[in-house]
Order: sequence, then C-alpha cells, then structure tokens
Amino acid sequence: MNRYGYTTGSCAAAAAKAATYILFNKKIIKTIEIDTPAKIKLELNIFYIEKGNNYVICGIKKDAGDDPDVTHNMIIYAKVEESEKFLITGGEGIGIVTKKGLPVDVGNYAINPVPRKMIEREVKKVLPKEKNVKITIFAPEGVKIAKNTLNEKLGIINGISILGTTGIVEPLSKSAYKKTIELEIKMASAESKELCLVFGNYSKKYAKKNIPMVTMGNFVGFSLECAVKYEIKKVYLIGQIGKMIKVAGGIFNTHSHIADARNEIFTAYLSVNGYNSDILKQTLQANTTEEILEIVNDKKIFKFISQKIKKRCKEYIKGQLDVEVLIFSLKKGILFKTWSDSIDNHCGNRTR
Repeated sequence: MNRYGYTTGSCAAAAAKAATYILFNKKIIKTIEIDTPAKIKLELNIFYIEKGNNYVICGIKKDAGDDPDVTHNMIIYAKVEESEKFLITGGEGIGIVTKKGLPVDVGNYAINPVPRKMIEREVKKVLPKEKNVKITIFAPEGVKIAKNTLNEKLGIINGISILGTTGIVEPLSKSAYKKTIELEIKMASAESKELCLVFGNYSKKYAKKNIPMVTMGNFVGFSLECAVKYEIKKVYLIGQIGKMIKVAGGIFNTHSHIADARNEIFTAYLSVNGYNSDILKQTLQANTTEEILEIVNDKKIFKFISQKIKKRCKEYIKGQLDVEVLIFSLKKGILFKTWSDSIDNHCGNRTR
C-alpha cells in the first residue's frame, strides 16, 4: 500500500500554529496537531525552532509520502510575531504571482486560498483572544526547487507555491489509482446506472445529487472505459475549464506531463467561431485558461466546447453510453452544462 503524505499548505499551517503556541505560551513543544480539509488529523514533528525577543520561527519538514514530489523533504518555515492586525504573508523561497488567471492575485505571494484559510484557522485555535500576529511563510530552498516545477511557466517567480486543497498528498501510483477508480465505478454500478465523474475537489460541489460520484483524477478515458465495462448508461462529466478543454481536443489523460495544448485548442475553437485575430493572439499567449475567460466570456463558445466534449467522449467509447457535460470556472462558476434540472441541487454522495 502506498504511503500518503501532506502538502506544503499543511506544513505552513503546522509551522505557523506551532510558532504561535510557543510565542504566547513560552513553552517548547516537539509536535503539533492540525486538522486538514480532508477531515484527517495530522500530528507533525517540529523540525526547527528559533526564539527571538518578539518572534518565534518554526519549521516543518515536508513529507510527500510515496508521491514523487520535488518538494519532498524541504523545510517550510513560519515566523510569527505580534502585530496590530492579523496578517499572512510570504518571504524567501515563496513565489510571487506575476500573471493573471491564478487563484492568487498578481503581486501577491503564491499562498493559495485553501492553505491560507487553513493557516488562519489553525493559528486562531492557539492565539489568545484580543491578540493578533503577523505570519511570514518562507522556504529558503524554494528558489532552487521551483526551477523543477511549472511555476515559472505559470508566472510565479522566485519560489514555490503553498498548495493543497485537502492538506493530504495522495501517492501517484497509476496502477493503484486505476484499480481504485475501477472498484468505485463497479460499486457505483450496483447502485445506479448513472454516474458523476469528477476530476477532484473543485468539481465535487457541482455533482448531481443522488447519483454516485467517482473521482477520476486525470484518467478520463480509463474511467469512461470502466463505465462501459460495468454497464453504466449515462455519465455526467464535470470539470474545470482547464481540464475540460483538453478533453474537447481529444486528450483523455489530462495530466500536464502527458499533454498540455489548452491554449491551442481554445484558440482553434474560437477561430472557427469567428473570433478576430487580436483575441486569438491573446488567448494563445494567455497564462491559464482562467485568464482566457477574462478575454472571452461568451455562452455560445462554452456551449460549443461542451458539445465538442460530448462528441469526443462518445467517439472514444463508440457510443456505448450517454455523456452529459458541465464545465466551470474557479472564479465564474458554471460556464455551461448540457443538461437541465427542474431543481438544480448539487452534492454527490461518493468520494474517494
């Protein structure tokens, strides 16, 4: 069985919580417990402690489990000092966002929204009432390690990102992941002949109520094949535009290392829908698909893309099941869906 790890977001939250506790309690501790968004408690060892006159720094060593993560074993630090206002910021080794389309605004440190909320929540559990702190997350190794990530391409410079929607790193074993997907689809087929397939946590809130839901990760084609194998009749494919535009181009393993033609596919479809050359140049050069949505916000094109996804999926599984599609944006919500509900209740009932 592969070993799970924890995210840079969990490390940052643990380091900040530990430093806050030590600052106000004047007591050295060796471990700190945090709650993750995945509802899993972590008790992490405190790798480094530094006490100053008005501050405490703690460091947590990142453990990626059996996932081949370039941030494995690096130290994520948090410096905590009393302040008039509660503030979370970054320091050495944490990247700065320079391009639009990311969850963090341009000019800010690349500490994503979920880890930021996690840091605040965990720190306030040990922060005395009427007190505020300034929390600086830093990672001196981050500048070097970031060169082995996609950060520079995304417009994040001089460091890593503090990431994690669940706080937990699931080991990237393709065979084990596929076995889990197949098992869950098999189990779902005993409950229903309809199935929601989602990419991850962001997609889950758009899943149809009372229909089994399976997280497929990047394995779109494999999941569709399993749905056919276990005689599912209809699949609702739900995903963020950045993943779904790949499927619209016939890419059925959406991992960025396998294929990343998001801009090219989007630009091609805009072209056949009559968009002018200035817009096409902008979309081709955009940093992310979310940035493209700042340029193009037309329901007609989202409908076109959704219909392309349906067509591609049906071709892939040779018409052996019906496919409905919902595409959404992290910032704009639902862009288009190919089905209509009289009462549009969300929230599926099966997760990984």
